[in-house]
Amino acid sequence: MNGKVVVITGGSTGIGKAVAIECAKNQANVVILSIEDYEKVEGAVREIESYGGSVSYYKCDVSSEENVSEVFTKIISKYGRIDYAFNNAGIGPDGVRMQYKSLIELSEGEWDKVLEVNMKGVWLCMKYELMQMRKQKDGSIVNTASIGGYKMAPEFGAYGPSKAGVIALTELAALENSEYNIKVNCICPGPIKGTELSKNSSSVNPDEEKILCEHVIPLKKMGVLSEVVNSVMFLFESTHTTGQKLFIDGGMHIK
Repeated sequence: MNGKVVVITGGSTGIGKAVAIECAKNQANVVILSIEDYEKVEGAVREIESYGGSVSYYKCDVSSEENVSEVFTKIISKYGRIDYAFNNAGIGPDGVRMQYKSLIELSEGEWDKVLEVNMKGVWLCMKYELMQMRKQKDGSIVNTASIGGYKMAPEFGAYGPSKAGVIALTELAALENSEYNIKVNCICPGPIKGTELSKNSSSVNPDEEKILCEHVIPLKKMGVLSEVVNSVMFLFESTHTTGQKLFIDGGMHIK
């Protein structure tokens, strides 16, 4: 990845940050997009930068086309291309307080917020990534979906439907852009230690984690960030894998 350009949304925490560090280790030009002000993510950006390569940061609301268009114009102006993109920004079940709610308990605002970030945000970023990659006739995109987008979980509100939408967007983009040598795939993690979703959910409770591991996850253990990072890096570099949904869930999708 030496000198290649990698754009990562939600790149200052959890899975996004871990992938950014791995790309920096491989001497890539890493571009971090986050909704947070730079002052809040400066520490993470500096940490990523310490591993090598170069790191740029842009504040970006992925649910706003005006903002996404403006940011990607700046990225192309600076680097001239996008080789890899990891559309990872996302929020949890109700998009606000990480409360678990059934569909009838969700407010319209909660539904809209989750869909705007998790699904619309992936579409908007892909739109501008794909336009550049078509010019290059090359590129690789990985989107973050979830096991929750493949198997619905009660009281996960808008989260499951939004991630199912990411899987569908991935497959559609893969079909529409294969002639340009653009690969589009998604990862579907289960519970992963060290992510914001896990930190803010009941799975951090030792009793709840024990139940998950004993009764929900066939391999009977939580996933770790390095396994997700390895999966993303494989999909980045694969030349003959597209439209794939790669499960990193300990077997949850087959149970």
